[in-house]
Amino acid sequence: MGDLLGLLSFGPDGWGDEIAAGTWLTIRLAAATLPFGLALGFVVGLARNANAPWLSVPGNLFATVFRALPELLTLFIVYYGGQYLVQWLVSFFTDTYVEINAFVAGLVALGLVFAAFASEVFLGAFRSIGRGQYEAAAAVGLTPFQAMRLVIVPQLIRYALPGLANLWLVLLKETSLVSIIALNDLLRQTSVAVGATKEPFFFYLVACLIYLAMSIISTFGLVAIERWSERGMKR
Repeated sequence: MGDLLGLLSFGPDGWGDEIAAGTWLTIRLAAATLPFGLALGFVVGLARNANAPWLSVPGNLFATVFRALPELLTLFIVYYGGQYLVQWLVSFFTDTYVEINAFVAGLVALGLVFAAFASEVFLGAFRSIGRGQYEAAAAVGLTPFQAMRLVIVPQLIRYALPGLANLWLVLLKETSLVSIIALNDLLRQTSVAVGATKEPFFFYLVACLIYLAMSIISTFGLVAIERWSERGMKR
C-alpha cells in the first residue's frame, strides 16, 4: 500500500503534480463554463417564455437540439467545426494555420449543453411566477427591466436553484469528456498515469474520490446558497 501511495507523491518520482494539475484544470473549466451556461440558459429560457414566435421558436429549437445531441458529439462538433470555421475565416486574410484552443472549445461545448438544460429549469421557474407579479410591478411604475431585476429574478432564483444545483453537479462530471480533445484534465492525467504505472484500479479510484470530494464540497456550497436565497422567508 505504501508503494501505491508513493505514486501520488509530488516530484519526478510520483504523479501527484499531474493529478493536482488535472484537478485544477477541471475546476477551472467547470467554473468558467458555469456563468456562460447560466447566462445563455437564462436568455434562452426568457425567449422560450415569450409570447412572440420569433423568440420562442428559436429558443425551443436551441433547447431541443442541444438536449438531444450526445454531449460528446456536441464537443466534437464545436472543436472540429470551430476549427474549420476559424480556419475558413482566417483564409480570407492569410494562409497561416490557426488551431482552436481546446479549453475554449470545451467551455463552449459544455456551456451550450448546460444552457439547453438550464433553459428548461428557467422556463419552469418563469411559469411558476404568477402573472400578477408582472402586473403589480407595472402598477407601481417599474420598467420591464426594473421589474425583471427587482421582482422576477429574486423569485426566479428560488424556484430555479434546485434544478441548477443538479446541473452544476452534472457539469462537474461532464468535464471529463474534454480528455477526448487532449485537454489535460483530471481524467486525462489519470489515464496517462495508468498507462505509465499499469495501476488502473488505484489511479481511477483516486480520480473517483477526487470527483466525489468536489461534489461534496459543491453540495455544501449549494446548501449555503439555497439558505441565502430563502432569507427572510417564513418556513
